[in-house]
Amino acid sequence: MDHSLVTTNFQLDGFKIVKNMGVVRGIVVRSRSVFGNIGAGLQILFGGNITLYTELCEATRRDAFELMIQHAQAIGANSIIGFRYDATEIMGGVTEVLAYGTACVVEKL
Repeated sequence: MDHSLVTTNFQLDGFKIVKNMGVVRGIVVRSRSVFGNIGAGLQILFGGNITLYTELCEATRRDAFELMIQHAQAIGANSIIGFRYDATEIMGGVTEVLAYGTACVVEKL
């Protein structure tokens, strides 16, 4: 699937939605490692961006996004509209990241 056919909008400029395939999602559950927590703890002492956590969050969101796209492709969609992220802390240090949207089949106008 062309990543440019994933949007937070509920329409794609230049395309017509011909079929709504329903909700698709990608879910990733991650925990912070002991070593990551120690490294981040050191970064906290100096203030600013905690790059170890930033990198973990970015990788987790990217993985959830890719899983959502794989789900859409598996059901025959070529686009996703209404795309969103959600995150929930399941327990201390364990977080679920959900990428979701509505899978559609679109045709260029």
